[in-house]
Amino acid sequence: MAAFTAPSALAKTAPVASPTATAAALAATAGAVNQAAAPGTAWYTDPASGKVVMTVDSTVSSAQVAKIKNAVPDSSKLVVKHAAGQFKPLVAAGDAIQNSQYRCSLGFNVRSGSTYYALTAGHCTAEGGTSWSTPSGARVGTTADSQFPGNDYGLIRLSSTPSASDGRVDLYNGRYQDITSAGNATVGERVTRSGSTSGVHSGTVQAVNTTVRYAEGTVSGLIQTNVCAEPGDSGGPLFDGSKALGLTSGGSGNCSSGGTTFFQPVTEALNAYGLSVF
Repeated sequence: MAAFTAPSALAKTAPVASPTATAAALAATAGAVNQAAAPGTAWYTDPASGKVVMTVDSTVSSAQVAKIKNAVPDSSKLVVKHAAGQFKPLVAAGDAIQNSQYRCSLGFNVRSGSTYYALTAGHCTAEGGTSWSTPSGARVGTTADSQFPGNDYGLIRLSSTPSASDGRVDLYNGRYQDITSAGNATVGERVTRSGSTSGVHSGTVQAVNTTVRYAEGTVSGLIQTNVCAEPGDSGGPLFDGSKALGLTSGGSGNCSSGGTTFFQPVTEALNAYGLSVF
């Protein structure tokens, strides 16, 4: 008969952190990153891995990364990734809607009862005058509200009532995608973006509730993806089939080399204004 092993000789397992302790450690890490982060930095909390994932663009120096790491209470809770290019709101030459200063892309046509609006990026509507038109000069509408930074959504009250089919998304191949609902993006979801500069591109949701520090300010609660985008695509729609998901905010890279792109969740804007897609 095998001898019993004395309790003192049994191997000891490492203590397992409680969910409450893990959450507190992640919150402390995210808070430290928020305090130390430079423009060109984006971060989100990944509960599955128990890490805060920070992505830095090419403008963030090694010294700045080191400063952030040194500010974090437990460096094992922080993962640092690098992205080519510069994180910035994608405002430049587009061909969808424009005011006196910027060209951007219309996101989704929405409504409240019989009053119709268009959603786009808040960094587009925040500057450059309140009157919007198409590149050909046709009047679109007037800015009704802007939220940027903090959030990145803006509202344009349309000058005329759109037809029922105007709730769809242009696929830039003579076809359109009908939008019938709005929802929240999930990690791993396959998504598509339409924009007036680079057309239609698809990719995957990498994270949700990401915070990005642009040079113009910090925006929180964003969808992070590997879908490419270019200046002028700002405000354009992110969708999954007939479901509206987001509005193009900013990112790095281009549609030749790829890049990281962030999107304002559309449900937050819809709820803030009491609007619905159609």
